[in-house]
Amino acid sequence: MQLNFSSNIECDQGRRIISGKIVPYDGEIGQTSIGKVIFEKGSIQLPEPNKSKLLLEHDAKKPIGKAIAFNETPDGVYASFKVSNTSRGTDSLIEASDGLRSGLSVGVEVLASQPRNGVLYVQSARLFETSLVQAAAFDSAAVTSVAASAAETEDEALTEITQTESEAILDTTPDTAAPEAIVETPAVEASRPTITSAMYSTPRIELTKEKYLENTIRAQFGDDDARQYLRAAANTTDNAGLVPTRQLTEVINPLANADRPFIDAISRGVLPDAGMTFEIPKISQVPTVAVTAEEAAPSNTDLEDAYLSVAVQKFAGQQTFSVEILDRSSPAFYAELVKNMEYAYAKATDARVATVVAGAATDGGNRTMSAANLLDFVTDAAVSVYANTLGFAQNIVVSADQWGAIMGLVDSTNRAIYTAINPVNAGGSASVTSLRGQINGLNLFVDRNLSGTGDGTIIVVNPDAYTWYESPTFKLEANVIASGQISVAYYGYGAIATKVATGAYKWMVA
Repeated sequence: MQLNFSSNIECDQGRRIISGKIVPYDGEIGQTSIGKVIFEKGSIQLPEPNKSKLLLEHDAKKPIGKAIAFNETPDGVYASFKVSNTSRGTDSLIEASDGLRSGLSVGVEVLASQPRNGVLYVQSARLFETSLVQAAAFDSAAVTSVAASAAETEDEALTEITQTESEAILDTTPDTAAPEAIVETPAVEASRPTITSAMYSTPRIELTKEKYLENTIRAQFGDDDARQYLRAAANTTDNAGLVPTRQLTEVINPLANADRPFIDAISRGVLPDAGMTFEIPKISQVPTVAVTAEEAAPSNTDLEDAYLSVAVQKFAGQQTFSVEILDRSSPAFYAELVKNMEYAYAKATDARVATVVAGAATDGGNRTMSAANLLDFVTDAAVSVYANTLGFAQNIVVSADQWGAIMGLVDSTNRAIYTAINPVNAGGSASVTSLRGQINGLNLFVDRNLSGTGDGTIIVVNPDAYTWYESPTFKLEANVIASGQISVAYYGYGAIATKVATGAYKWMVA
């Protein structure tokens, strides 16, 4: 759970320091992103200051500074941040001084809490970010001054802030004597940073392939200097012999895709929300009706059922890569990683269904491939499926090799049967540009999990005889391990139910 709330700030432009109360105690209610919240004393776990960044409006791509001190007092947590000497940081200081961005907003991860009377009481939480925002959600921290001597050193500024956080500078209690306390330390209005005009001249830069690559990477992480380098490199008129090698965003991948033809060829269901097995009622005996003589007892056969038990299986994969890739790679890496893990998941689940259906399918007898034998196989399959399931064969799944063999079938006059351009009484359609088509009235699916031209490489199926149950949610988890590597696991749950095994009929070779 994450909460965002904010409080007012103190801004020192001369030393580029923003400070204020970031978390209030003393039972003060704040309006947060999830409603009313009160933080109990000592409930916040604070990170090391040098590891905590100051963001702009909770945008992780817009860091403007880093923390230099956290101070926990009985009335709350105070923090001071050093704002970076960048154009974004300078603009943020000006906006804070003018009251345009007057709040410090923090995001916390709630570890323990208890709701009472419509208010969430937080007992334990971890601070994970702080942002400069437009408005405050808490009223306790008022700005007392925006002044400092630009000649003071940063260490002196930090000492002064630490000494006075619980006194006049950060005093949040209304006090008629407060103006006198401020007068004791004469305030000098901080000089506003000078902003130069937009005049620009192309700098002389070190134009090498190595430098160009480095700045390309740094620019992707928001480094303004790197972006200026790239602009200068693009506008340079002197020929330094640099011809950058462009890398396109497209990725060549001939090894994987998200197709699941066998799963598409059978029926689908939603996986139950709990358990590693589930049961489906199945009729094992039905009542009978017969011609009955006068005054004779009627036919008496009880309806009976049994339960088909279906096992739920986990399909999981893992990728391990270095923290250097995490820190220094393009975002395209993560998009491609997730996409290929999805492809692997699709291949594994489809292979599971192919194995189960092919293993349970009825033996169709030994045959060799020809147009007549294929038609004979389909008709035999249709009869077998209907006789055993009272349902119709609708789909035919074939291997890539058998797909090729079918496309090559011709009639007695050597005309193509399934790839005819202007078919007359054609047996179906099988195209070199599509993995879907029709074979003798059945919907064609070409599946990579069937291979060769041997046994079980053509399967006719009644989709209602087999059902694939799958969770609608797939999970992606990452863990950092001690060796400086990151492991990413992608997994989900599925189950294949063989409702009527004889609902499938498979090709066998002589």
